[in-house]
Amino acid sequence: MYQLDITLKRGHNLAARDRRGTSDPYVKFKTGGKEVFRSKTIHKNLNPVWEERTSIFVENLREQLYIKVFDYDFGLQDDFMGSAFLDLNSLEQNRPINVTLTLKDPHCPDDDLGTILLSVLLTPKEQPREATMLMRKSWKRSSKFQTQSLRLSDLHRKSQLWRGIVSVTLIEGRELKAMDPNGLSDPYVKFRLGHQKYKSKIVPKTLNPQWREQFDFHLYEERGGIIDITVWDKDAGKKDDFIGRCQVDLSTLSKEQTHKLELPLEEGEGFLVLLVTLTASATVSISDLSVNALEDQKEQEEILRKYSLVRMFHNVKDVGFLQVKVIRAEGLMAADVTGKNDPFCVVELNNDRLLTHTVYKNLNPEWNKIFTFNIKDIHTVLEVTVYDEDRDRSADFLGKVAIPLLSIQNGEQKAYVLKNKQLTGPTKGVIYLEIDVIFNAVKASLRTLTPKEQKYIEEENRISKQLLLRNFLRMKRCVMVLINAAYYVNSCFDWDSPPRSLAAFLLFLFVTWNFELYMIPLSLLLLLVWNYFLIVSGKDNRQHDTVVEDMLEDEEEEDDRDDKDSEKKGFMNKLYAIQEVCVSVQNILDEVASFGERIKNTFNWTVPFLSWLAIVALSVFTVILYFIPLRYIVLVWGINKFTKKLRSPYAIDNNEVLDFLSRVPSDVQVVQYQELKQDPTHSPSRRKKNNPG
Repeated sequence: MYQLDITLKRGHNLAARDRRGTSDPYVKFKTGGKEVFRSKTIHKNLNPVWEERTSIFVENLREQLYIKVFDYDFGLQDDFMGSAFLDLNSLEQNRPINVTLTLKDPHCPDDDLGTILLSVLLTPKEQPREATMLMRKSWKRSSKFQTQSLRLSDLHRKSQLWRGIVSVTLIEGRELKAMDPNGLSDPYVKFRLGHQKYKSKIVPKTLNPQWREQFDFHLYEERGGIIDITVWDKDAGKKDDFIGRCQVDLSTLSKEQTHKLELPLEEGEGFLVLLVTLTASATVSISDLSVNALEDQKEQEEILRKYSLVRMFHNVKDVGFLQVKVIRAEGLMAADVTGKNDPFCVVELNNDRLLTHTVYKNLNPEWNKIFTFNIKDIHTVLEVTVYDEDRDRSADFLGKVAIPLLSIQNGEQKAYVLKNKQLTGPTKGVIYLEIDVIFNAVKASLRTLTPKEQKYIEEENRISKQLLLRNFLRMKRCVMVLINAAYYVNSCFDWDSPPRSLAAFLLFLFVTWNFELYMIPLSLLLLLVWNYFLIVSGKDNRQHDTVVEDMLEDEEEEDDRDDKDSEKKGFMNKLYAIQEVCVSVQNILDEVASFGERIKNTFNWTVPFLSWLAIVALSVFTVILYFIPLRYIVLVWGINKFTKKLRSPYAIDNNEVLDFLSRVPSDVQVVQYQELKQDPTHSPSRRKKNNPG
């Protein structure tokens, strides 16, 4: 094992890749087929000075260090500026050496692309047996699935945990450049901090858009970072127009303070108005199984006190504490040609990601690691994914489980059957986890009525015939419920069944004569209570939706066929506009269907916590509407609406009912989060007993 200390000093006469005869260069280092370091971006400079240091571990000096330089283009594919190789065998050990590398492009070998100056120091190291590795990875779907890993000792582990949260509120734009023939634009904004990306909504036909959107970034570097911001004009069916760019240097901003920034747009016209707040990070950690916070009596009491009802209004955003013990896995699928795996485990809670070390050449790995997270939303889903590490290519997927926090039984060690990527069916192997969740119910309830935290690493939207059909049928089922209800009411008017029509007529007269507004939430409350007693009495009216399961499995097969077809012919790139429209229709169908399913699942007690919360809210509304005249309620509502912008000019609009429903799982999510039953034949010990020979 060797340690290679690299200082990336500067570049000289690099290639110009931008329209104005300059570039925004950054450098990537790769060894063994994996990216091990990426430098910061120096904007508008052909002679950049980085002065950045990094240390990597090398097992074999025959592996070359691959250096690639790119021009950063936000929103577009970064331009290649040249590459070079450093032969590690040629380096003298234990002596710092300055190296000047000439950049070349294999497709244009005669072009002068400039040089890169490095300082390198190669020293032999003894590899400790119990050294652990922490990796940072970014995932993208199918062919874009890429892995970036950095092997570090325990001493360097903390540098890969995020240090703080950057909250950016996009307020408005002023006097933007007109990009459309009508003298207006359809502007939207893209944000990027490292690998974290966000995109705002589109505000049509205006040069002074009002967004009022908030985005949260995780800050990994102690000294801060730079948020790249670009503004675009949306053009349907063709490439969007570039309006301008600006940056926010976080190192210049003080922490725990909100900064109002008015940023002029470079390469364009106008301003952006932002609110930027830097806050300290919540606790995320990884440790060995011997270090258990909940087994320490004092620490356990402190955690329980922190999230007790007495402190319900102290730091409302800190909802709870999560501890995950990743113990072991059994019977994993063999992904290597040797019939073995090099498995490691990724634990994700929304935007927080931590990884175990890799257990080499083993189908039954034992990790024995403890992960702790601060819970910001009790309705978050814990995702645990097992991968096979490959030295020369991206990690192979072995299995995954998704566990809603509200479904967790504290202190119970369970064997979870691993699922496929779509979480629709089982794959080979089980993983043993022990999970503890401690949270404050009042904070969790208040957080339910606020917008969900966006996930900055999302699967890329793409057109799928099966997905389009599935979403259409889901929406059709929701619409058919309304149509059947209308037919039922109409049948009462037609007296198809005289007893039923007579009962409906008497009910209509009684309700109409005695109607009060409080009866609306009261009727919904009674429906919730009725379904609850049906469930308690064993007459569960919730049907297991095998149709959705079958369609999800069909979709997975369709995805595999689509992947193979896309490798053979690239017609999707030529039909970008049609694909965009189809994806939009597909997503709209999904949203409409999910909305109806979430309402149904609220009353079906799919998530008891949310149904109880609905009972409390409806009870409160019923009492308020019963005792307080409607005119007073409307007056308070109107005064609040009219004065909201005066009291809080930068407030982000939200709808508490929609925020509540966003926490209720749709039928698809219910199937995805459903725990599979373990097949006894998957256990290696059982197989040994059945096959003694």
